[in-house]
Amino acid sequence: MLTAAPFLAPLAAGQAHAADNSAPLRFVLIPKTVHPWFDKANNGAQAAAAMISQATGRKVEIEYRAPQTADVSSQNDIIERAIATHPDGLILDLLDEKGNRATMDEAVDEKIPMTVFDSLPPEGMDITAVGADFCEQGTMAAERLANLVGKKGEVAIMMGVPTAPNHTLRAECEKKVFAKYPDMKVVATGVDNDSIETAQKQASAIMQAHPDLVGWVECDASGPVGVGQAIRESGKTGKVKEVGLDNLNDMIQLIKDGVAESSASSRPEMQGYWAVVSAWQRAMGQKTPKYIDTGIDLLTSKNL
Repeated sequence: MLTAAPFLAPLAAGQAHAADNSAPLRFVLIPKTVHPWFDKANNGAQAAAAMISQATGRKVEIEYRAPQTADVSSQNDIIERAIATHPDGLILDLLDEKGNRATMDEAVDEKIPMTVFDSLPPEGMDITAVGADFCEQGTMAAERLANLVGKKGEVAIMMGVPTAPNHTLRAECEKKVFAKYPDMKVVATGVDNDSIETAQKQASAIMQAHPDLVGWVECDASGPVGVGQAIRESGKTGKVKEVGLDNLNDMIQLIKDGVAESSASSRPEMQGYWAVVSAWQRAMGQKTPKYIDTGIDLLTSKNL
């Protein structure tokens, strides 16, 4: 069980801040887009806020502001509007490391602490990142698929948001795995922009164009659900193998139904929880780690 005990000894500056100001602490959580994965992360964030409030007696508010689509301009607009309200901290999942940088610099200028989750911070920025080892996650999925298909045949990768640091890193590491095996070939790469519907349509088109395709891996939480739907609708369950990502309810059902073999989950609830803990410590004047690794769960029909 996660407890507050290790975090209840802030630096003297933080103690003074907490003593002088009994107003609620307010953190703005801005994910990539509206999505069930981020709902899970928000649940973890709310649990952390409740824990801190109970442990300290100070109210902690989490404002959840999600872009309707995975659009960098929309996300930057939400970040800018959040900065204007001068919160105690921003908790961000970046859509584009370079595209978000200028807006994040505005937050630095306004002395608003930031934490990123499910992402990596722009180079040179002193920001704690909370998340899984994205390369390890992609490698785990790709190696598992390679073993399922006997390390031979045509495979495809479904990207999420091509500019998102975590999505691109997973894709790069998946490609490196397949490149190790001479009899495996990546014949297609789809882009779903974190949309299940888009992933389903692209996966269907790719499987029609490549009838010898033997397997799929993905780079986001939407991709594996859309790909799984396409596999089932095309009547290729058991013929085209899939190793997915993350723990959405639809992903879990695809595993139970035998459409997907397994999924490597980056623990969204835990990411949201520890992102808030880190943001709280920053607000208290405490130094925070460069990275908090929340680990990876391998979900299979045996442990669901």
